[in-house]
Amino acid sequence: MNEKTNVLKQTAAFTARNIKLFFKDKGMWISALIAPLIILMLYVLFLHNVLESSFVVGLPEGLTLGDRLIGGYVAAYEVSSILAVCCVTVAFIANSAMVGDRITGARADLTVSPVKGRVLVLGYYFATAVVTIAICFIAMLAGFCYIAAMGWGLSVADVFAIVLDVFLASLFGTALSSVVCYFLKSRGAISAVSTVVSSVYGFICGAYYPISQFSSGIANMVMCLPGTYCTSLLRSHFMLGYASEFSAAGLPDGAVDGILGAFDAKVTFFGTSVPTWAMYVVVTCSIVALVGIFVLLNTVKLRKKTVKCIRNEKNAIADD
Repeated sequence: MNEKTNVLKQTAAFTARNIKLFFKDKGMWISALIAPLIILMLYVLFLHNVLESSFVVGLPEGLTLGDRLIGGYVAAYEVSSILAVCCVTVAFIANSAMVGDRITGARADLTVSPVKGRVLVLGYYFATAVVTIAICFIAMLAGFCYIAAMGWGLSVADVFAIVLDVFLASLFGTALSSVVCYFLKSRGAISAVSTVVSSVYGFICGAYYPISQFSSGIANMVMCLPGTYCTSLLRSHFMLGYASEFSAAGLPDGAVDGILGAFDAKVTFFGTSVPTWAMYVVVTCSIVALVGIFVLLNTVKLRKKTVKCIRNEKNAIADD
């Protein structure tokens, strides 16, 4: 067996071990699973009518739209908001295996074992990614059911694009949480960070409140953050499909563009419209950069430990 094959097998085994540890804690995975569903329920019970009312108020005078068209468009906005946040918050919860190993001392035991450092790094990342993607896909399916009940307006191409968006957003959330959780050394710390992220991230990425409603300075600052483009991708693919239905219902093109812009289905950066391909480039580059930082942090730490062990051995030999 060559070294490459051995590393792949070790990585797969360590990834499976981390996934089992996560799902072994029923409270952990159940809380991660129901969190997006609870947020969806809160939208349905408390905010859906408010969003529908604000949508209707913005329509040209004398023009009315069908209830299912309005309800479906607002539901698409709500689901895209939930997924944009959960792809990051769930990743922080899923990273508990890495923090748990540091707390119990298992990480220290693993670093002195024959297992290579890159196996540990990739095993933690892949396990967190698998858990996050699985839970977010379940939330996505629940969101599709909700949109179908309110008024379906998505094409097959939109659905496939949304699946890709959730996948990329989950990888981004995994990379971001891996870098942040690298510095955490207690369950209390990861719990506190998860709470802060779930409260703040939704606002700074434009999920809880439309970027179009911010002042120009804050809007441009928010557009500098890579997480915003995950939200924008989900917004565009969930909501742009309703544009043709708005036009068919009698809305002029200017009014359609205004509605799409007001709900962030179309975003601008310093007055320039941001195309979809540019959003994908930003998100992909951000994932690569964050994974690179995570690998670099672990590599530097492992080298320091190796140097320290060598020095201790030399000192022990000198003392003898």
